[in-house]
Amino acid sequence: MSRRKTPRTNLSNEIHMMEDKKNRERNQEPLEPAMVSDSPKTTLEQSPCGKTMKSMPFKEYPLLPLRDVVIFPGMVIPLFIGRSKSVSALEAGMQGDKRLVLVAQKEMEVDEPSPEDLYSVGTLVNLLQMLKLPDGSIKVLVEGVYRARIHRLIAQEPYFMAEIERIEDRKESGAKVQALLRHVNDLFESYVKLNRKVPQETLLSIINLDDPGRLADNIAAHLSVKIAEKQRLLSSNSPSTRLKLLSQILSSELEILELEQNIKNEVRKQMEQSQKEYYLHEQIKAIQRELGKEGEGGSEEWTKYNQRIKRAKLSAEAEEKALEELERLSNMPPLSPEAAVVRNYLDWLCDLPWSKSTKDRLDIQEAEKILNEDHYGLDKPKDRILEFLAVRKLKRDLKGPILCFVGPPGVGKTSLGRSIARAMGRKFVRLSLGGVRDEAEIRGHRRTYIGSMPGRIIQSLKKIKTRNPVFLLDEVDKMSMDFRGDPASALLEVLDPEQNYTFSDHYLEVEFDLSDVLFVATANVTYPIPPALLDRMEIIEIPSYTEEDKVHIAQEFLIPKQIKNHGMTRFQPQFTKASVIQIIRDYTREAGVRNLEREIASVCRKLARRAASGRLDRKIKVTPKLINDLLGIPKFRDPQVGRENGIGCATGLAVTSVGGEILVTEVTIMEGSGQLILTGQLGEVMQESAKAALSYIRTRARRFNLVRDFYKRFDIHVHVPEGAIPKDGPSAGITLATALISALTGRPVVDDLAMTGEITLRGRVLPVGGIKEKVLAAHRAEIHRVILPEDNRKDIPDIPKHVLNHLELIFVNDMDTVLEVALAKEN
Repeated sequence: MSRRKTPRTNLSNEIHMMEDKKNRERNQEPLEPAMVSDSPKTTLEQSPCGKTMKSMPFKEYPLLPLRDVVIFPGMVIPLFIGRSKSVSALEAGMQGDKRLVLVAQKEMEVDEPSPEDLYSVGTLVNLLQMLKLPDGSIKVLVEGVYRARIHRLIAQEPYFMAEIERIEDRKESGAKVQALLRHVNDLFESYVKLNRKVPQETLLSIINLDDPGRLADNIAAHLSVKIAEKQRLLSSNSPSTRLKLLSQILSSELEILELEQNIKNEVRKQMEQSQKEYYLHEQIKAIQRELGKEGEGGSEEWTKYNQRIKRAKLSAEAEEKALEELERLSNMPPLSPEAAVVRNYLDWLCDLPWSKSTKDRLDIQEAEKILNEDHYGLDKPKDRILEFLAVRKLKRDLKGPILCFVGPPGVGKTSLGRSIARAMGRKFVRLSLGGVRDEAEIRGHRRTYIGSMPGRIIQSLKKIKTRNPVFLLDEVDKMSMDFRGDPASALLEVLDPEQNYTFSDHYLEVEFDLSDVLFVATANVTYPIPPALLDRMEIIEIPSYTEEDKVHIAQEFLIPKQIKNHGMTRFQPQFTKASVIQIIRDYTREAGVRNLEREIASVCRKLARRAASGRLDRKIKVTPKLINDLLGIPKFRDPQVGRENGIGCATGLAVTSVGGEILVTEVTIMEGSGQLILTGQLGEVMQESAKAALSYIRTRARRFNLVRDFYKRFDIHVHVPEGAIPKDGPSAGITLATALISALTGRPVVDDLAMTGEITLRGRVLPVGGIKEKVLAAHRAEIHRVILPEDNRKDIPDIPKHVLNHLELIFVNDMDTVLEVALAKEN
């Protein structure tokens, strides 16, 4: 009669199911756990292999979880125990028969493991020795006795108490087992040779074992593999299975160790090669010292750099520095990172144009012809360049001037610098300073930084390969500063003729002569430029173009250029003067000609489209009507529209970044509480001008026949149209006063009159700037009478004569004269 087996406990079943699942996932032969009987009596049961195995009775022992170690039978190892539950289990084992069960945790990070965190198979150990340490932990020496499977947990507090059964190894023999044993022995021997952590004595003691089970356990105990792999070895009671697993593990470990060994060998070879080269270089130097030829060409690299230094014709200081660095390079290993830095430094020194320069063209007539070919007008800058050439012709060692062209966008400042280079026969280099905020852009970085380079000035000179180019510093007023330094301060040395012959770049660390460079700076306005930098430059104002200038430039330069660029040469479109004037007035509003060129290009594109589709005659005349068809609705209104003077309305003049503009000022009077309302985005200075004008009127109230308290009974609203555009400055003072007096007295302002000037509280009219631009704006708006401060009479010679022929300029010293001219006569 067969005996019915009792079911396993939940813990044992769960652990077996998890381990079987892992085995199946790894596609390996499943482990063959010993059969478990719940009966305390000894019974005989059938194993999965069909062999009869003996089941041992259950015994109770304290159970101690281990974080990162698996104990095998026959293994003697010291352990350090610190967890309170583990210490309690250890003390209980010492009080009994000095035995307990050690079981590995599945996760090392768990501080307080539960039954689910433990493997189902552990090792019963003898407690050989125990020592309490000062920090409260315990050092214990244990010896593995046999494998033990946990049947069930009897208690969990104050420590784990488990009921276990012994797992006996199968008795396996035969040729297959012996082959496995010898194969694992060979693998382990190779493993020990590559892994120095396992002593040779251990190898000798292991390879002499005949028992396959003991051999497998001893080898497993000395492998540095994961806990899960060791647990698989511990869970198997089949020596042949354990040997197969060891064969796989050892083969994998050997591959890794061989790769590590190959890497070490490669590194060792590289180090040996570097050391060999170093020793050879030292021997060569020693031989050279003995022969008295030290420093006379120790290598091909030394010879190459030495020849380059001689050909470069460096300054005395630079040559001394270069030879010093070359000597340092010869004493360095070739593959040293510092050697690469020194080579780069020597390359920069040798490539700079220390003595290379171009010959100046000193033919004054030829230079003047070239300047006139490239630019129309611009007499002042042209005269200054010709003066420089004339003096240079008489005095060869003249230092280059520092010029700064200041003017609105599009008037030809940058292209003028290029024309100067062509007229003088020099090379041209341009450096844009817009948005530059790092001092290192000018002076370079010191060589202590990785990837350091010289500043942009030295880089440009190396690229242009001459020491006397025309160097254009574009947009010098657009520089800024931050925590990295102030580039404007770095330019102080560059743009000072008394200092730039000893310019020192942070990277070069030697002086470089910039005195032969002709520096030309450009700016739209001067107020953002620091005063110290502005003082070092010769300011040349480039005014906005008149309408006649633009017509001439368009007909002589822009139209032929755009016809050629758009492939319209064979059609030869002819722009009439009226069509060009229409483009200037209706489609552009600028001081220069940049937008004018764009609009002409737009006309050429549209004509090219018609020509490509066969709808254009061979010769076409571009008329104002055709301009309207091609460019569409005018972009700007007629400047005369909205400027009709009347009661409380006066026309002023202003200067903007695109040249002069007319500025209409409107004033209205309302009953109220005496407020002064200012609108139209007026700046602080312009608001003060309005208040000063009102104070002037209050002091002259009786003269203007105004009630004494008019400023209390009425609200005064001052508005300057085009309110989206900010406006500021003192030059609208007399315009504001005139409009206020006109509104308060009811006397209209006469037509065809514009004015500009600053007003004081006593009614004096002070001079203002931008007279030429303002007069040109009045001329464009077809205004024929302009009131100007008397002190601005000196600015009139700058205004073209053909403009003055169409204008009547009225110069005034006080507000009384302004009102006498500006206000209509009383009936």
